[in-house]
Amino acid sequence: MWFHDWPGLFGQNLDAYQDVLKYSSNPLRDGHFNTMTKDKDSTVRSFHFVYIMTLIFVTIIQFSDESEFVVDMSKLGLTHVPKDLPPETKVLDLSQNNISELHLSDVSFLSGLKVLRLSRNRIQCLDVSIFKFNQDLEYLDLSHNRLQKVSCHPIMSLKHLDLSFNDFDALPICKEFGNLTQLNFLGLSATKFQQLDLLPIAHLHLSCILLDLEGYYVKENEKESLQILNTEELHLVFHPNNFFSVQVNISVNSLRCLQLTNIKLNDDNCQVLLKFLTELTRGPNLLNFTLNHIETTWKCLIRAFQFLWPKPIEYLNIYNLTIVESIDEEDFTYQKTTLKALKMEHVINRVFLFSQTALYTVFSEMNIMMLTISDTFFVHMLCPQVPSTFKFLNFTQNVFTDSVFQNCNTLARLETLILQKNKLKDLFKVGLMTKDMLSLEILDVSWNSLEYDRHDGNCIWVGSIVVLDLSSNILSDSVFRCLPPRVKVLDLHNNRIRSIPKDVTSLEALQELNVAFNFLVHLPGCGTFSSLSVLIIDYNSVSNPSADFFQSCQKIRSLKAGNNPFQCTCELRDFIQGIGQVPSEVVEDWPDSYKCDYPESYKGTPLKDFHVSQLSCNTALLIVTIGVTGLLVAVTVTVLCIYLDLPWYLRMLCQWTQTRHRARNVPLAELQRTLQFHAFISYSEHDSAWVKNELVPCLEKEDIKICLHERNFVPGKSIVENIINCIEKSYKSIFVLSPNFVQSEWCHYELYFAHHNLFHEGSNNLILILLEPIPQNSIPGKYHKLRALMAQRTYLEWPKEKSKHGLFWANIRAAFNMKLTLITKNDDVPT
Repeated sequence: MWFHDWPGLFGQNLDAYQDVLKYSSNPLRDGHFNTMTKDKDSTVRSFHFVYIMTLIFVTIIQFSDESEFVVDMSKLGLTHVPKDLPPETKVLDLSQNNISELHLSDVSFLSGLKVLRLSRNRIQCLDVSIFKFNQDLEYLDLSHNRLQKVSCHPIMSLKHLDLSFNDFDALPICKEFGNLTQLNFLGLSATKFQQLDLLPIAHLHLSCILLDLEGYYVKENEKESLQILNTEELHLVFHPNNFFSVQVNISVNSLRCLQLTNIKLNDDNCQVLLKFLTELTRGPNLLNFTLNHIETTWKCLIRAFQFLWPKPIEYLNIYNLTIVESIDEEDFTYQKTTLKALKMEHVINRVFLFSQTALYTVFSEMNIMMLTISDTFFVHMLCPQVPSTFKFLNFTQNVFTDSVFQNCNTLARLETLILQKNKLKDLFKVGLMTKDMLSLEILDVSWNSLEYDRHDGNCIWVGSIVVLDLSSNILSDSVFRCLPPRVKVLDLHNNRIRSIPKDVTSLEALQELNVAFNFLVHLPGCGTFSSLSVLIIDYNSVSNPSADFFQSCQKIRSLKAGNNPFQCTCELRDFIQGIGQVPSEVVEDWPDSYKCDYPESYKGTPLKDFHVSQLSCNTALLIVTIGVTGLLVAVTVTVLCIYLDLPWYLRMLCQWTQTRHRARNVPLAELQRTLQFHAFISYSEHDSAWVKNELVPCLEKEDIKICLHERNFVPGKSIVENIINCIEKSYKSIFVLSPNFVQSEWCHYELYFAHHNLFHEGSNNLILILLEPIPQNSIPGKYHKLRALMAQRTYLEWPKEKSKHGLFWANIRAAFNMKLTLITKNDDVPT
């Protein structure tokens, strides 16, 4: 399987190794919350592991930047190297397969290969010359195979060579290795030694040598020795199931870090180990000493402590310690020592009946600065009998109770105390424990079962605490009444806090507050915390953060408030605007972790994409807008009433509606009638002479039945109702237009209803006759229908010349003749 841009786990660049080593050895830590969870002694736990992790780190940077080609074919059960590997491969992992042989043709075409891992296969013999075409090869891992013989060939670019955990009888060192001037790490195996085995590489300055001694056995009447000239770190691995019996004399120049793995001791062979260590610990440069996977008696452990106490070692680490047989009181002389820190992690006690005083006194009286005893399940720790030199104590993952260090006045120099993952329950007693620790600055009691149910606020704390970690307990709101007065960094995440009391007055010095993973519903203001600069409040129940948060917290330089159930309403709008007004680095995880949770229509929407108008959020502005709009409507209506006679049109519409409503109550038989008139004539009384003398006689002699108001209006009905009925019963409506017509309001009624009937029935039933010219500006503005008709010139103009009268009457008759035929055919009107 091929993978591009895989972060190569097996490349290396050991130039950075020294920097990593220096960092790992630094007993101090930076940062605030991490300070409480890391040991100040922080020695190299496993030098080989540190080395490998350095390679991993450097390789990730190198190969991700260069986008080099990586092939991972581990754990596939391969019996030989595949032939179809990409020629451009840079990193090749063939570990944990069943490969037994390597040939030149397997890797010769991989000219750019830099990293090759072949660990945990079945290779028995290796000719290093097969890599002669791999001039860029830097990392070669052949550990955990069955190698018995290696034929040498210099690979000038090689920096990491691991031949450990193989079946070599003697150390596989040849003179060609002396040319590996870039070599930093060398892993070897052997069952016997000669003093000058490593002479060919004596001039090389190696960073680390791993020496596998699992197959080493003691030779009767023969004492072996090995001289290692130049290496800073030496890691010796012994057989895990055999009692320690190695008697080889190993001397190392310039050794700084020593690690022994798989040590099994009893009271009889304890001296064998101490004698073995005599030469190794002689040098003045040895600073770090680590014992990993050690099984011993209590008596032998005390002897080892007594042996190492006067040595120049500064950092002593013991991992995976098992105590067997018995624990009795042993004499221990606390000589003057250069030892700064003792770290013990994961201690198993197989002794069930023992004196706790004998066990705890050894550690409590140590004259060192830093002590770590973690993952040991100690139930208690004694208060030192004399003023202690301890500055750092770490008892993570034990079973200490509230009685630990009560009334202890000999820890006045203690600066950091870590009691993570114990059985502490009462916060009041924790405060009381610190009252005589006059130098205490950092206290970590996270991951306990602490609670505080008092409300008097009379907690007793030493005044020097500036960093306090109370996270992952069961504390509630009342915790704010029981805190050190000068605390600057406070971690309360993962508790049961629902609100922060506003009347808290003793936390003016607080600069950093972590209350994530609680149940808070509001952002705390800075009135209570006037010096607050960092606030972590994500994963709470904050739905409507305060809009003036950034105004009240002028010193805030970091806010982490994401992953809360924000309600995207008007109240949130000002908070979002506030975020936009602060530098981008202030609000952490913005905008990815800030999303709407309510209302449902906005759920999942990033806050930066939530927009709501200012009008809908500003009540005063909304009222003003409504008022202005209402005023504009009122003004508009007034203008319409004045200039367009809107009341007149409304009355007409009302009368038309009433007439239509009455028509619905008329029986269906009455509604199914035929047209009674050919034309209804609307005219002004001032024009009646022309209508009666000219128009009506001319039309009636052509058998056109005319409807006139003076002879066809039905008495008892309203004028409007008569007008509507006459228009509806007439095929055409003729309007005689003149200046007199314009001045007649009833004429305009008739025109309005006739025009309305035009659109209601979908026919062209209007005939306009212009008897006298009407100036456009003489038509009132309220008669906009008449204005529109006049503008379209859809009228017949009465000619003054008699010679043109014939054409005029012909046009009138034509308007009826075209329709008369159709009506006659359908029997719609009488003829």
